Amino acid sequence: MEENIEENTEADTKKEKKSGKNVLADVIEIAESTFVTVFVIIMLFTYILHPVNVVGTSMTNTLQDGDRIFMTTVYGELSYGDIVVINNDMAYLLNSDNKIIEKNIDNSGLKECIIKRVIATGGQTLEIVPETNEVIVDGEVLDEPYIRELTRNSGVFDYPITVPEGYYFCMGDNRNGSSDSRNPDIGLIKKDQIYGKAILRYAPLSDFRYLGDSYKHSNEEPA
Repeated sequence: MEENIEENTEADTKKEKKSGKNVLADVIEIAESTFVTVFVIIMLFTYILHPVNVVGTSMTNTLQDGDRIFMTTVYGELSYGDIVVINNDMAYLLNSDNKIIEKNIDNSGLKECIIKRVIATGGQTLEIVPETNEVIVDGEVLDEPYIRELTRNSGVFDYPITVPEGYYFCMGDNRNGSSDSRNPDIGLIKKDQIYGKAILRYAPLSDFRYLGDSYKHSNEEPA
């Protein structure tokens, strides 16, 4: 009888040791998974996704004042329709020979981060015709379902212009209430002025929306 008791006690001890090892292994596994998850989240929000608060109405109807969006700093070549976040630290205009003129805007109220839509890229020819409210790129009138109203203000340039390589012509969707590439304190947008590309509106939650193809959507009345 005593022998059985000793055998059972020894077996129980082995089970307890094995159970303790399993618990420790589980704890280590959970810690590793948590570390990897936190690391991925940190990397994601440091190098890929950045939250941006929309201030103002220059992108109405697509974006409203107070909207929260994610922009990404990892993207390929920008093209027509992309929404970009811009560091407006310098204005780039054109002379009569279509050469870039740099304009310092230290005293301008527009020296700030702005959000606009790419309308024309390097090498493309652009014209804004206020008499017909048309925006023409490479000889084709743009179909712009995203704008709040037709474009009446042609701005500072003597059209038609050819956008130099490495630059973009950008405008807000609220065409007649937007300071953008038509403004002499903004002008053409240099590639290295672009912080990132807007990809997602996450707040308000009721207006959750992917922004990568926003140029394909028809106008909606603002709420």
